[in-house]
Amino acid sequence: MNRVLAILLFTCAACSAGDAAPPNILVIMADDLADWHLGCYGNTEIKTPHIDTFALEGTRMANSYCVTPICSPSRATFFTGRVPRQHGIYDFLGKPVMEPPQAQAAPPASFKQEQMISELLAAKGYVCGQIGKWHMGEDRQPQHGFSFWYTFAAGGSGGYRDPTMSLNGKLIEEQGYVPELFTKKAVAFIEEKRAQPWFLVVSYTNPHTPYEGHPQNYYDMYTGCRFESFGIEETAKNALREAGMMKEPLLNLRKAAAATTALDAQIPPLLKALESSGQRRNTLVLFTGDNGYLYGRHGAWSKGHATNPINMYEEVIRVPMIFQHPAKLAPGRVMNQAVSFYDVLPTLCDAAGVKVPADRGLCGRSYWPMLQGQHQLWENTVYCSFRNTDCIRDERYKLVIRNAATGPNELFDLSEDPREKKNLIDKLELQTVRDQMLRKLSAWIDRTTPPLPAPK
Repeated sequence: MNRVLAILLFTCAACSAGDAAPPNILVIMADDLADWHLGCYGNTEIKTPHIDTFALEGTRMANSYCVTPICSPSRATFFTGRVPRQHGIYDFLGKPVMEPPQAQAAPPASFKQEQMISELLAAKGYVCGQIGKWHMGEDRQPQHGFSFWYTFAAGGSGGYRDPTMSLNGKLIEEQGYVPELFTKKAVAFIEEKRAQPWFLVVSYTNPHTPYEGHPQNYYDMYTGCRFESFGIEETAKNALREAGMMKEPLLNLRKAAAATTALDAQIPPLLKALESSGQRRNTLVLFTGDNGYLYGRHGAWSKGHATNPINMYEEVIRVPMIFQHPAKLAPGRVMNQAVSFYDVLPTLCDAAGVKVPADRGLCGRSYWPMLQGQHQLWENTVYCSFRNTDCIRDERYKLVIRNAATGPNELFDLSEDPREKKNLIDKLELQTVRDQMLRKLSAWIDRTTPPLPAPK
């Protein structure tokens, strides 16, 4: 079936369907998966056939960004629509390290009062389920409107075999391969007959470290692969070795690629469960990743905290964002508007017919009309924040401001320098651009900074 015919058939079916019941919502979230790791975003060496097909049959956002290039605060923004200075998770949760500064011991006490998309949906009659990685505090306990809970007891990504899980608050020792355990629980959730709409998050840890523990056939796929399209210069490989970050960059790239392809294999069972249970047509499926990853680019291996100072490179803030909803969204579309994680909550609320809370200082916008093919004015500017670093990115330039503008700061012309190798912050001819972007960034920071508590 060609693309034009598919869109025509979709249009006729959508018109005849009229207003449907509130959609089920399935969120599939990967861990440390950048958009540039996937075939549908241009990667020619990592094998992701099922995700690529999902993109071809759905709507792919070509310019999607997380707010914070590290897991815990990024996930908190995804679920709440609020940014770190609002929800209070600034870094990944774990034992703090001082050199360079990393990690946050726990969320602030106020995080319990954050309103998540799950709570908004639960209040409207949705059954909400969380499967896999949570890593936003109190990982063992069901919370924020989730009535089904199957998460890592220890919070973060501990490994890929025989995990200790929390099943609705009860610790259980599981046997098997972690992604398949998650998929099995998700399929059971989907196939259970329900009189209510549901919201399910399946949060896989692939391709997060450790890179061991995946089935051997995925490693075998990358034997001898050189990853020449990645653009990792020999100088970057040497820097990695000298820093002790990765003794064998190519070997670890092969393992990371295997972990990504192992993730890809989990997509078909989820979609099959929707189809066989008769729920496919009225289920909105969203595939994304919590943050990007460098894999040796810029001479670093990991993500935003991999360098000192913190980095906001495109590779770590760009994430996949792909939607399918057969009853509402036409297949085969690519949208170039720049969207962010803080836009997800308003968009999902719009799709479900749920009112967005007006008292949370949300800076995001719903792009649900745009997804459905309606005309929508949209400013292609996104903002990022990670501890002492803030960033604004428009259609051409990116400004990175550190330590309240005292620096070190960066300005990149992405149209001429997409790999961000030439810092133009001191170019006199770009002073107007720099000042305009700084004003917009400062206004966003002011708008998303909670007011000081009133004196007692």
